[in-house]
Amino acid sequence: MAKLRTGYTTGTCAAAGAKAALMLLNNVQVSTVAVRLPRGDYIDIPIESCNVTETGARCTIIKDGGDDPDVTHGTQIVTDVVSGDDPDVITIHGGVGVGIVTKPGLGLDIGGPAINPVPRRMIQENLREVNTAMIQKTGLKVTISVPDGANLAPKTDNPRLGIMGGISILGTSGIVVPFSTASFAASIRQNLDVAVAMKSDTVVLTTGSRSEEYAKKLVKLPDHCYVQIGDFSGYAIQQCGKKGLQKAYVVGFVGKLAKMAAGVSQTHVKGSKVDMKLLSDIAKECGAPDYIIRDIQKANTARHVMEMIQQNNIPNFFDKICQRVRKHMQSRANDTHVDVIMFDFEGLVIGNTSKHA
Repeated sequence: MAKLRTGYTTGTCAAAGAKAALMLLNNVQVSTVAVRLPRGDYIDIPIESCNVTETGARCTIIKDGGDDPDVTHGTQIVTDVVSGDDPDVITIHGGVGVGIVTKPGLGLDIGGPAINPVPRRMIQENLREVNTAMIQKTGLKVTISVPDGANLAPKTDNPRLGIMGGISILGTSGIVVPFSTASFAASIRQNLDVAVAMKSDTVVLTTGSRSEEYAKKLVKLPDHCYVQIGDFSGYAIQQCGKKGLQKAYVVGFVGKLAKMAAGVSQTHVKGSKVDMKLLSDIAKECGAPDYIIRDIQKANTARHVMEMIQQNNIPNFFDKICQRVRKHMQSRANDTHVDVIMFDFEGLVIGNTSKHA
């Protein structure tokens, strides 16, 4: 089976455009730019156009979703770079077609642009690779625009999340891995086959690269025992049972695990939603006051619920989600023992069914 072609995120596009624009301001024009990804490796991104403007430079990158394109595949991501107002400060702004945050629960400022923290860091790190001296002298102002963003936004989950007027600048790893395909399911089988062939009896099923990174610090196993399952949690645990594995850890963050707790076995954002009624029922079991239960029912995202639970010190909530996930996963796992671990976004364990965590 041919290997699936990965793509790159809107965040990587923005970082590439910013880096190429600053290079042009330093009299270096390139047709591709090497972008440093969050884990330290580089990816070459082709440049659609890059020109000097009256105040700085503007670069356009075409978003490439690889073999699992979403609605932003083929979209222009435009980045303007101009001198800033404060020495050694890089400010990042949203232009036309970048959504505005209107609800809590996204880890972003209400009223600010929907540019996630990892893309922000990528932009800053890549700019500092080009010309630290210039940044130290004047700082930089970076503005990201998506000309077709307002038209694309209704085709995404942004309106439901309260992100209005455009799309989000996203990405945690910088690349797009094609999760939502039959070929990805095949890759899960192949990864498990390798673990079995290597005489391993335990695997760690992670929802993505970041949860895998955190899991490796907690559960010490050989690299071949870590399997990224994307949205295919039900399928992956069934395969663990069929292949006779003794134990499987299911590891992830609150959003995916909240869906699994409701019995969802395919957790792609467009194919399922977090059941706020279920989460409010769990909060009630944990002794949460009535006003918290009502707020959870109206919550914007699972992350929003997580923040409410943590701020109000509701005990055992995340453990109970993990217990429900284990119940559903165990029903598909034959004799494979399932344990579930939930991380927060900084890598701390906030819920688990495992004595290991």
